[in-house]
Amino acid sequence: MSSKTGKGRPAAQLGKARSLAESLQEYLRGIVGGIMFSLPLMYTMEVWWAGFTEHPLRIFLYFLATFTLLLGYNSYAGLRRDASRLEVVIDSIEELGLGILVAAAFLWLLGRITFDMTADEIVGKVVMEAMTVAIGVSVGTAQLGGENSEAADTGMKGDEQQANSPSPDRDNVDFWAQMVISLCGAVLFAANVAPTEEIITIAIEISSERLIGLVLVSMTLGALILFYSNFVGAKQFTRSESLFTNVSGTIITYAVALVASASILWFFGRFDGVAPITWVAQTVVLALPATLGASAGRLLLQT
Repeated sequence: MSSKTGKGRPAAQLGKARSLAESLQEYLRGIVGGIMFSLPLMYTMEVWWAGFTEHPLRIFLYFLATFTLLLGYNSYAGLRRDASRLEVVIDSIEELGLGILVAAAFLWLLGRITFDMTADEIVGKVVMEAMTVAIGVSVGTAQLGGENSEAADTGMKGDEQQANSPSPDRDNVDFWAQMVISLCGAVLFAANVAPTEEIITIAIEISSERLIGLVLVSMTLGALILFYSNFVGAKQFTRSESLFTNVSGTIITYAVALVASASILWFFGRFDGVAPITWVAQTVVLALPATLGASAGRLLLQT
């Protein structure tokens, strides 16, 4: 993921430094991949408990095992073939760091770590979650980019690649078709965690400030996936880029996620016998994975 590695870049560009925009897009794809692949564990109570019940030595061995896996993946799949051992190590360290930051942010947002906890408990919980996130970061960075790999191998320029691509006109994307596919993606992601007790536990315990934070984070992630990260399929299945279409597309995508979340929770009886405010809280909590499904899932389902 470092600017020197040139991960996923055309052969003609391997020797060139990456631009800031390209590096940010790469980091963003890694973060999205980390969140996508670790979401079920983020909402799993047993993983929260393991952070303060497991012996520190086991947690440390888990950390080392994950780092070894990252080294292996980055050596054979994550980087260009001529990457040096140092570049592999640097990328693996970066992915671990991103995994730790993302896990800590989401655990705090979900109210699973607080400043009242001991340092051992916080570190344990973050490390237990972060290792899966880090692997997702590595896979997401390498595999979720929107560039055509065949064109990259032949060193084609971006304009030539787009001209030769059979992808549809972005301005002619069928709105209702995209909404249906977004709904499918939202249900696919949200249904994995909707029946669990963790959703209602988080909803009951979460503060209004964190709930607002979840709304903002969900919408931000949806917008970045669809309109900024060069996520696989984004150029083919999103409308032309303008401020209005970006804002409206983000709002519509989040609305789809909320509808999917509320429908699934109702189906599993999660609204029965609880106050309306808890309905809202559960829906917002579940809307985070649903938004990922409505945006990233929507693109992946069509690519």
